[in-house]
Amino acid sequence: MLSAAADGATIADIAARPHLSESTVRNYLSSAIGKTGTRNRIEAARPARHNGWL
Repeated sequence: MLSAAADGATIADIAARPHLSESTVRNYLSSAIGKTGTRNRIEAARPARHNGWL
């Protein structure tokens, strides 16, 4: 989810790939943002990539 979001995909685009609801994608991204201590999904991808999580 986070890598797709960092590439600029919309919530709808991300949700369509694994056949999830848009709400589920928002929840996953919100969780990733909270765990990385960042302000948005683009910023959350940076530490995730740096730490090898993506």
